[in-house]
Amino acid sequence: MIEVEVKAKIDNFEDMEKKLKNLGAIKSKKEFQEDIYFNSPIVDFAKTDEALRIRTTTENKNNNIFITYKGPKIDPKSKTREEIEITIEDSEKCSKIFEHLGFKKVRSVRKNRQYYTYENFEISLDDIDGLEPYMEIEIALNDGEDYNEAQNKIFELFSQLDIEDGFERTSYLELLEKLY
Repeated sequence: MIEVEVKAKIDNFEDMEKKLKNLGAIKSKKEFQEDIYFNSPIVDFAKTDEALRIRTTTENKNNNIFITYKGPKIDPKSKTREEIEITIEDSEKCSKIFEHLGFKKVRSVRKNRQYYTYENFEISLDDIDGLEPYMEIEIALNDGEDYNEAQNKIFELFSQLDIEDGFERTSYLELLEKLY
């Protein structure tokens, strides 16, 4: 699957929630996410622009755990990239396996995320520990779908929400690494 994602810094959540509601976006769920990122013993993911993480999501006291690989970005304007994700049952055991294979923990990223749906967009308002408020808009594409067209639609939606700047191609992990 190819994920086309664009994020932007926003002023505050309250104003954006009103704009999303006026647009007709539907609040779908709220969850806490903790992402534990790893670096490869073979290549430096910071240099290859890849990511490997274990994500634990908590919604209404229910946990879900995923391993996600994100490939290098494939365009200069967004975070369009291949994403492969599987569900697992135990993040601690998975971390131990990764570490025994030589992978090193890089950092944890913790956030509260409010999801909205609008047409074929997934929109999230992200309250990340250590960062200012952000909003992400993404579309998941099947093989053969045009990511440039999807990207243009995402930027059009940002424009409808009065966001014309503050766009960020780097991940929350990279933003936190710059600060600390």
